[in-house]
Formats: sequence, structure tokens, C-alpha cells
Amino acid sequence: MLTDRQLLILQVVIDDFIRSAHPIGSRSLAKKEKISLSSATIRNEMADLEELGFIEKTHTSSGRVPSEKGYRFYVDHLISPEKIALQELQKIKSIFNEKIYELEKIIQNSASVLSELTKYTAVVLGPTVKENKLSKFQILPLNEETAVAIIVTNTGHIEHKLFSLPKSINKSDLEKTVNILNHRLVGNPLVNLQEKLFKEVAILFKEHIDNYDFMIQSVADVLNIPLHEKLYYGGKINMLKQPEFQDIEKVHEIMNFLEEESGFYHLLKETPFGINVKIGTENNLTVMDNCSLITATYNIGQEQVGTIAILGPKRMHYSRVISIMNLLSNDLSNALSKLYSQ
Repeated sequence: MLTDRQLLILQVVIDDFIRSAHPIGSRSLAKKEKISLSSATIRNEMADLEELGFIEKTHTSSGRVPSEKGYRFYVDHLISPEKIALQELQKIKSIFNEKIYELEKIIQNSASVLSELTKYTAVVLGPTVKENKLSKFQILPLNEETAVAIIVTNTGHIEHKLFSLPKSINKSDLEKTVNILNHRLVGNPLVNLQEKLFKEVAILFKEHIDNYDFMIQSVADVLNIPLHEKLYYGGKINMLKQPEFQDIEKVHEIMNFLEEESGFYHLLKETPFGINVKIGTENNLTVMDNCSLITATYNIGQEQVGTIAILGPKRMHYSRVISIMNLLSNDLSNALSKLYSQ
């Protein structure tokens, strides 16, 4: 295994490269107070570290940069938790200061704050909404031909959907529709709404509403809510600020990957419990070869329901990001557990 001297040099090389993004040479290491070794000794140790695959030469400099193997060893054995400043702790806590929680707002704010604090791209996989229960149903006419339906769940999740109105519809029919839906469907899980609509509500529509065929189909379309988890982003353009991604082609590939969502969705959906770090090729996607992905799961009670993630270069400030994500995932779990118990 590595000697104490090699461990020290490897840690300083990676720490310095993360900070500066410039290859590290033996002369610059020899000037550091924590390394009381000659340039020649450092060169020899760096040559050994290179031979072992922990660091590598660049094409443009005589200095060394960490290899993927070096980053892996660094994350697994050399980093320690970083203390988060009080101002940053307060920023994380501010996500949950609202007296009336709205699930979507909490998740979106989490992505925004995470990207702001880390300066990388944040992605949050929200919890599935299929167990959410209908809390309120509204219909707001926009004009004579169009209305918007508003669906509110017990967790504050809100869906808006536009639908057309028949010319013969009247205000009374809309009011009856809303009253029947709220009376019969409020308190039921979203996943059960379609079944209850056609088994119970359709009978009442036929008795009380003139345009019952049209309204039952319109409501069915409105209640066809995607029940899978949703991705929330923060700081997408932060990738453009990293020296590693000045190549337009690289940036284009990454941004397309983020925009498509399906690839990233499956990447986060398969995340194991807790905090995980995948570096470069460990992500098993060519587009991620130059990236690191740090994920942290969050829970409602004992059930894992979602994932927060940071996407950045392999030259990522791992200890800081992991500390921030650990705090945020715990706070998010506590907040959502309270929200879902209401």
C-alpha cells in the first residue's frame, strides 16, 4: 500500500488541483510548509505514484494531475467532513422556514440552494406523487371556450391543466362539477381517482349536469396526472463555468443529456441508499466520463423516496459537497416526513 509520504503527496496534489485546476509540479509542492521534502524526493515519490496509477502527466505540462484511480482513493480514504459556515447552514435551513409547506417548492428550493452553495449543477429527483391524496379541485374559466383545472394534493403538489368548454356549458354546471368532485374525490389517492370517477362520479354527473358526457371525459383527461417522479434542476449553466468544459462539444453533450432527462432520471432512480460518489467512467455513460456525480438519498420515515445529486467535473470539492449534501438530505427527510404525516 502507499507509504505515509506518498499519502501526503497524493493528498496535497489532489487538494491543490481541485483548488487551482492547474497541473502540480514537484517544485510547487516543495514550497509547501506541510511537505518538508526536497524537490528530488518529491519527484521520485510522484514518479512512483504515477507508476501506481494515482496521478498522471498532462500533454501540456510537466506537472501531474489526479487520475480517476487517484480521485477514487482520495474520496475513499483521504477526505474528511468539512465544516459548513453558519451563513451556509442558515441558507439550507431557510428552505424549510415556510409555515405552509409545498412539496414542489421545497424540492425546487433545495435544487437552487444546493447549486448556489456548491457552484455545480444540482439535480433533485422528487418523490412519486401516486400516494398523494386529492386535497382540492377547482375550475377557473378563462374565457367562454377555455378553463383551467387546478388540482391540489395534501402535500401541496399543484397541477394546472387547460381544457376546452362546450358552447352550451353554463356557470351552474361548472359549480356542480366542482362540488361533486370535491365531495366524492377529496381524500383519495391520485392513483385511484380515475376508477372512482367512472364508477361513482359519472352517475352523479348524469343526474345533475347537462353536458355530463363531455364533462366526465374532460375531467378524466385532467385527472390523468403523471405519477412518476419529477426532476428539478439548479444551476444548469454552472457546468459552463468549469475549466474542464470550455470545449463546446463537451458542453453540448452534457447539456443535451440534462435536457433529455430520461438518462439522468434512470441514473438517479438506481441510486443506492445514503451518499454515493461516482467518478468518471464509474457512471457507465460516455457523456459522464469527465464528470463526477455525488448523490444522497432522502426518506419519508423509513422509505427511500428521492435523491439529490451534484454533477460537476472530476476535479470536484468532494469533502465540501458531501458535507452539504449530508445536511440537506437529512433536513429534507425530516421536513417531508412531517409534511406527509399531516
